[in-house]
Amino acid sequence: MSAQQDTPPSGNGLFRTKTVEQSIRDTEEPEHALKKSLSALDLTVFGVGVIIGTGIFVLTGKVAKETAGPATAIAFVAAGVVCALAALCYAEFASTVPVAGSAYTFSYASLGELVAWIIGWDLVLEFALGTAVVAVGWSGYVRSLLDNAHWTLPDVLSGTDVAAGFGFDILAFGLVLLLTVILVLGMKLSARVTTVVVAIKVAVVLIVIVAGLFFIEADNYSPFIPKAEPQPSGSGLDAPLVQLMFGYAPTNFGVMGIFTAASVVFFAFIGFDVVATAAEETKLPQRDMPRGILGSLIICTVLYVSVSVVVTGMQPYSELSVSAPLADAFKAVGHPFYAGVISFGAAVGLTTVCMILLLGQTRVFFAMSRDGLLPRFFSKTHPRFGTPYRPTILLGVIIAVIAGFTSINELATLVNIGTLFAFVVVALGVIVLRHTRPDLPRAFRTPWVPLLPIASVAASVWLMLNLPAETWLRFGAWMVLGVIFYFAYGRGHSRVTAGR
Repeated sequence: MSAQQDTPPSGNGLFRTKTVEQSIRDTEEPEHALKKSLSALDLTVFGVGVIIGTGIFVLTGKVAKETAGPATAIAFVAAGVVCALAALCYAEFASTVPVAGSAYTFSYASLGELVAWIIGWDLVLEFALGTAVVAVGWSGYVRSLLDNAHWTLPDVLSGTDVAAGFGFDILAFGLVLLLTVILVLGMKLSARVTTVVVAIKVAVVLIVIVAGLFFIEADNYSPFIPKAEPQPSGSGLDAPLVQLMFGYAPTNFGVMGIFTAASVVFFAFIGFDVVATAAEETKLPQRDMPRGILGSLIICTVLYVSVSVVVTGMQPYSELSVSAPLADAFKAVGHPFYAGVISFGAAVGLTTVCMILLLGQTRVFFAMSRDGLLPRFFSKTHPRFGTPYRPTILLGVIIAVIAGFTSINELATLVNIGTLFAFVVVALGVIVLRHTRPDLPRAFRTPWVPLLPIASVAASVWLMLNLPAETWLRFGAWMVLGVIFYFAYGRGHSRVTAGR
């Protein structure tokens, strides 16, 4: 970014903004600076690495059998469009404000300190739960592979010893600790590990697509959009919020069933926004951040649509497995070898999902501590590796313990609502910053502002409304806790508020 005259912080009190110039100057402080080592290819690999996970290996069968039928491919396209709207907004911010923290940093520059704190607090929860949930899922795949080799872990170390009332998932615990060490040792090492693992994961997906083409039967696509059926009405807090508020009941199948499916498969796209957290560690962020964010999203959307077309062509949608649709589809056509390859690819692939989610959380935590909203102790980087080692170690240990002792399946939907909330804030931030700082050089400009960001907000809010009311209550409770912490500590220690 070219040098220009500094602009003083604007706003008062809770909505005081931190200027883009000040954010960039903070990245130049030797003890608080992250090492720049990433290229556009590294960012794209990170994006593909975190997006392709359990979604493509599990959700395809679930939504095809229960909600959309062969039209699952259209549901993936719809979810991809929602993410693309948000991605265009992220790309403008990441190239204009190339600073760690993603939506937290973007909202600080546009919407003010309180909003920045809220979104930062939201991201800390989103990435922590996402990492823990995926680690537990990875553990399940690995145990399955071990069982195939006739080597079984004791129940007490698999998190499954229900009879004893105790279970410790040593595999999930160990994975998070190992990834913590890798992240402390440097971003370039993390990028190399990710590149190898992503190559394996994408190869498995391509094997599914290419091999599956030979077993497609055209009759399985008829009807492509099955006749609409009313969903069983939810009750109480389990019902979608949109149903409780407006009496709207989502449908299975039919055209509306496709959009219902899109709100489910949206989980498969979560993660592309994590790429934005690495802006400060990118060599040429103005050029490479938009390429990494949009490139990874496009690649994953194409792979998702291709897989869904193949798997619904291999078996009638009503016969697809919900737990392991890709693997079981190959078993159904008499090729169990491919099922083993898919299970291996899923286990390997989830490794990068965990690592990049953990990376994203530590960068948000680091950015908040550098601004004084969290203790400044956590904002110092390692003198040799140039990584935020203190928050990485702290958060890595905490998440490892969470993953080891609880499955937290009931909290997984909080990851969805947290991500969608971040999308809303970033889209609004683009509109505000265009108005308050039209002079800023923007290497990438979101097209059709304000119409496109408004469409992004509307699409994200609609998907949020389709989440259970119970999820909204849990999310609200976490936000209230965050606001209390902000007034008890963050506001009084903020470097922006204090003029430091």
